[in-house]
Amino acid sequence: MTDDGVDFLPGDGPASGISVTLTAGTLQAIRERVGKRGVSAYLEKAAQRQIERDNLDELIADFDKVHGPADPEAVAAKRARLTGGDSQAGAAA
Repeated sequence: MTDDGVDFLPGDGPASGISVTLTAGTLQAIRERVGKRGVSAYLEKAAQRQIERDNLDELIADFDKVHGPADPEAVAAKRARLTGGDSQAGAAA
């Protein structure tokens, strides 16, 4: 929730400036990809992706609490069906 009591979803609402500290190597890599003027947009998208990943991790953890962890062999078989690959390929990873 923001200071004015309004909730926004990631990517929505007005822009707000903050100070962010990055290592020189990370900042250099970002600037090489998007230039000096694209850093904020790049970081916005990266933050949105991380929020999506965090939400998915929480969803999986909740599912595992209720149903137990996924069977690795079943996951490998489904991965093989989706990717057309060997069902053992994902089992080692």
